[in-house]
Amino acid sequence: MKTIKNISIKLVAILLVFLAIPKQGDAQIVDNMYFNVDWQINVPISNSFANKASGWGANFEAGYYLTPNITLGAFISYLTNHKYVGRETLPISTSSMITGDQQHSIFQLPFGASMRYSFAPYYSMFEPYASIKLGANYSEMSSFMNIFKVYDDTWGFYLSPELGLNIFPSPEKRLGFHIAAYYSYATNKGEVLVYKKDGLSNFGVRIGVIF
Repeated sequence: MKTIKNISIKLVAILLVFLAIPKQGDAQIVDNMYFNVDWQINVPISNSFANKASGWGANFEAGYYLTPNITLGAFISYLTNHKYVGRETLPISTSSMITGDQQHSIFQLPFGASMRYSFAPYYSMFEPYASIKLGANYSEMSSFMNIFKVYDDTWGFYLSPELGLNIFPSPEKRLGFHIAAYYSYATNKGEVLVYKKDGLSNFGVRIGVIF
């Protein structure tokens, strides 16, 4: 979809800028920072509008080690879930109805601040951690019917606890693999045709690299 494609390109551009900034600064700052680039699998909870698990998502995160165990950073991610609805007739007003099959989609773009506590010191080969993400969530709830699209754009507050593991084959090089499990909740509300949503709950897995 055009909207998702355009946002994906913007996210890649933001990431490249994000990565370029530290290289122009002090080397000590770079040494004390981390960057995550993840593929994201998302499963909606209590969302009947678009409730199919999806691997159409990504997560970008950067942080700074305030101490050997505590980091403070920023994140941005996106995810999309879909659901096909067979042909049905829907009342859209007191005097009109619409008939057809539908492709439901919910796109989310959360971003904000993150805090992470590592259960192993900096430069460890295995670095398990717990983190919390707080911020805003942009969401588009949409229904595609043939050549028509009906949608509702909303904003909400975003909260996401996460448990993860960083694996560094050579800890001194700080290049490794990242895996995490997360739960997220956003306060977005929306309405499309006869469908409504009141909050967005998800859980999922992130797999990627850390450097």
